[in-house]
Amino acid sequence: MKIVVGVSGASGGIYGLRLLEKLRLQSHVEIHLILTRSGEKTLFLETGKKAADLKALAHCSYSLEDISARLASGSYRTDGMVIAPCSIHTMSAIAHGISSNLLIRAADVTLKERRKLVLIVRETPLHLGHLRTMLALAEMGAIIAPPVPAFYHHPMTIEDLVDHSVDRVLDLLEVPSRTARRWEGAATQE
Repeated sequence: MKIVVGVSGASGGIYGLRLLEKLRLQSHVEIHLILTRSGEKTLFLETGKKAADLKALAHCSYSLEDISARLASGSYRTDGMVIAPCSIHTMSAIAHGISSNLLIRAADVTLKERRKLVLIVRETPLHLGHLRTMLALAEMGAIIAPPVPAFYHHPMTIEDLVDHSVDRVLDLLEVPSRTARRWEGAATQE
């Protein structure tokens, strides 16, 4: 499988980092990374990790300005794309077909080729324009997957919360994590 991972400048670079770490454990997955400059800065501010740390987890990484990269063409087959985190700016550009850089172009290609595009949108609260943009993207085939924590697995750390959202994204990509904690239903007492 070939999975494209984009990391934009929204808060939550840890989602992109953990996604890359978990994808790297899958021997059958080839990872293609696009990192924005603001994504690089936010990742460092929030985690202390540098661009090189993310690039080391990918099989291929691309310059944001390289619109001649293979990911800019629908003839280069991939199995899906995730933007983790996805800023409102990036989400809006994708929704309106503004392919001003490789991240947005690769997302546009993913949609036009009817491949899975998962957006881990990081913003709250949302105004009507954000919601309408999300609706438009959902109508185009994108999957909007904000990182909403679950508590049924009794998370003890921030990583537990992050991993739950990342594991849900891996399920959407059909690359399930072996360590995913799943709801098994409530036990009933008789």
